[in-house]
Amino acid sequence: MKIIIGGAGAVGTHLSKLLSKDHQDCVLIDDNIDRLTGLESRYDIMTLHGSPNSIQTLKEAGVEHADLFVGVTPDESRNMNACMIAHALGAKKTVARIDNYEYLAPNLKSFFETMGINSLIYPEVLAAHDITNGLKMSWVRQRWDVHDGALIMLGIKLRETCEILNQPLRTLCGPDDPYHIVAIKRADETLIPGGNDELRVNDIAYFMTTREYIPYIRKISGKEHYADVKNVIIMGGSKTAVRVALTTPDYMNVKIIEMDEQRCERLNELLNDADTMIIHGDGRDIGLLQDEGIQNTQAFVALTDNAETNILACLTAKRLGVRKTIAMVENLDYVEMAESLDIGTIINKKTLAAGHIYQMMLDADVTNVRSLMMVDSDVAEFVAAEGSRVTKKAVKDLGLPFGVTIGGLVRHEQGILVNGNTQIEAGDSVMVFCHEQNLKKVEKYFKANVLW
Repeated sequence: MKIIIGGAGAVGTHLSKLLSKDHQDCVLIDDNIDRLTGLESRYDIMTLHGSPNSIQTLKEAGVEHADLFVGVTPDESRNMNACMIAHALGAKKTVARIDNYEYLAPNLKSFFETMGINSLIYPEVLAAHDITNGLKMSWVRQRWDVHDGALIMLGIKLRETCEILNQPLRTLCGPDDPYHIVAIKRADETLIPGGNDELRVNDIAYFMTTREYIPYIRKISGKEHYADVKNVIIMGGSKTAVRVALTTPDYMNVKIIEMDEQRCERLNELLNDADTMIIHGDGRDIGLLQDEGIQNTQAFVALTDNAETNILACLTAKRLGVRKTIAMVENLDYVEMAESLDIGTIINKKTLAAGHIYQMMLDADVTNVRSLMMVDSDVAEFVAAEGSRVTKKAVKDLGLPFGVTIGGLVRHEQGILVNGNTQIEAGDSVMVFCHEQNLKKVEKYFKANVLW
């Protein structure tokens, strides 16, 4: 598959890294030579110095043969313009990174397609969705819903209060049990667990379950004493903060602390109807936090542009008694450090955006892809095609690649947990956990008429 990426910023570079592991034919374009320096030697991609809006540059990149063109420069207009040019020159699909929420209206989809733009990605909206989901469950590090919650994956940090520690998983996750453990993060190691593996203190365990058993998972993981989130303090009045404030449930009280006075005025205009309090000040100021009721706050969300600031602010909030902390960490080098400091939930916009774009490159019917930074893995929702290999045998006999496990499926809107004897049927939406970039190896199991 031939993919051309316009823009070697955070999203474009991370997407190139994903594609290089799949050995895709990838060309990365940028008009800043410094951004491209060294990328060809690190990743299996080709770089091209030039403007993504240049017809000549796009032709040099081979856009007429491109299966996908991705515009992810920091400039929304450049991205959309580049997609239109790429489409006119022959690119089969295009996707543009945007920062105008108005463009995401469902009724505009056909309008943009007529312009040659097949899909729009707004990373701040993706991040806000994850943050809002996390605030609804104070005791969960990560949550991923399939088919409006027919199946749910929960990433949970296990403490001494967990009831299922130090027991073989074969005694905990049988065919009739209401959850499966699909992965375990232990220090720097990721485990795809078998029946003899056990859960230990400080593991992050990834549970696959259905909506009705969430209270049960909360009980056995020892999280019933965690207070539900009612009061939220957000540090940094970014676009992501605005989207979070507009999408949090009505029962949550949200305060945004922002250092820039002009930005505070703008936030007041944007959130006039959202019942959000805007505070001019420094979210790291302990005195200010105490004045704003940090002692009665259940969640602290750090969304400034500086990863170090966000990490330190979350540490301060935890020291002041806040249980739920969420940090925006754009530098992937800091993710492991943030986890080792027990920050809480880590949000990275570029991995979210890259995951959404990545699913467009898979030939099988994939409706959703989620990257799990903590375990260097992806969770994907594949739809089994008629006659596909995954429908031919029971799960235990499929010969799935190492590092791949199937956690559950949705059939006729009903969530079903999968075990070795499960027979997948055509049309099932199947949740697949893939460690270390195995998605391309997995997709052929779900495609029709694949020769083996």
